[in-house]
Amino acid sequence: QRFPARRARRAGGVDRPCADRGCAGAGLRRDRRGLPARHCGCLRAVIYGIGTDICDIRRIEATLARRGERFAEKVLGPDELQVFRARRLRSETRGVRYLATRFSAKEAFSKAIGLGLHLPMRLPDCQILNQASGQPMLKLSGALAGWFAERGLRGQVTLSDESDYAVSFVVVEKAA
Repeated sequence: QRFPARRARRAGGVDRPCADRGCAGAGLRRDRRGLPARHCGCLRAVIYGIGTDICDIRRIEATLARRGERFAEKVLGPDELQVFRARRLRSETRGVRYLATRFSAKEAFSKAIGLGLHLPMRLPDCQILNQASGQPMLKLSGALAGWFAERGLRGQVTLSDESDYAVSFVVVEKAA
């Protein structure tokens, strides 16, 4: 095991892509358990950035009470705003939690892409919506969407909230 990378290459190991660049997984060798023995070059991605944020829900509640819905309009995009209003009508607490989790996720996303809250990163241009399964997903618009696509990035987001805090974690990947 003096030269493990060289040995892996000879054995068709991890750093050798498949022959068909458009295969999206075809050509993966399987081990005896049926799991991929190595990744296809088409499926590789590297982490571009990681961001995390924790938000005190009570502070968001106080800001919402002080500034009214204008605060939500500055933070949320159009699709998120509809969900926020519907949740807030059913229960004030559910609306505040929704706003806090989205604010936290946008902060984490801005950290993951390395821009902070500087252009092209604008809070309403980054929407955190739920798929039918409930999984949160990123929906970008405006200059931020162009900036993100230009670099070939994709993002994953997770959210959680408890009685007083909302937390989020974002991983942004770039195709290798």
